[in-house]
Amino acid sequence: MMADPPPRRIAPQPEHRRCAPHLVIIAVVLGLPLGGCSFDLGSWGSSDDKPKPAATADKPAADTITTQDVNSAKDHTTRAQVLARSGKLDEAMVEFQQALAADPYNIQALYGRALIYQGRGQHQQAIDDFTAASGLSPQKAEPLIGRATSYLALDNAKQAASDLDEAVQADPNNVAAWNARGQTYERLGDKAKAAASYNRVLALRPNDGGARSGLARTGG
Repeated sequence: MMADPPPRRIAPQPEHRRCAPHLVIIAVVLGLPLGGCSFDLGSWGSSDDKPKPAATADKPAADTITTQDVNSAKDHTTRAQVLARSGKLDEAMVEFQQALAADPYNIQALYGRALIYQGRGQHQQAIDDFTAASGLSPQKAEPLIGRATSYLALDNAKQAASDLDEAVQADPNNVAAWNARGQTYERLGDKAKAAASYNRVLALRPNDGGARSGLARTGG
């Protein structure tokens, strides 16, 4: 009688292929998509209709980027998002890099690459990409919330608060931004601003348990 084969061992996923645990905690607190490593930015539209910054020494001028470059960047970005949602972050990073080589002003690629950097704990690189994405889409709260998350991971709550103040101005109905602002000001010891943020969350989402707990802690 043949012996049963030994159980198959599944190799653990490399650390950089997962969202870092401390970032998952931050993401849960702030209501960000990092816990599931979401890269769904489809609602942002295309990057070719966004204002483009002046050229720098290492980046081409906007008028040298052809329609073919823009379309190539879109294709690479779409593939990167699919790969990222499947957990294939190394492959997704390659695609995001290729997208940005073709069009350095592709907002979705900048944001997606920033999320990967953030998940790997490479916060300064994430901040740089979130900053670039925010500059190209000043009316969007998501890059500001993302950058605030990295600032919080670097224990820079003051800069995070500044970003979140800007985020709630850009999108006053963004529950994640208000929740993040409440948590950040609570960390800074400013109970009045924290409570005001939690009250705003409850006005938008009355059953938000996190905001109710925050309001109880801050006496709002």
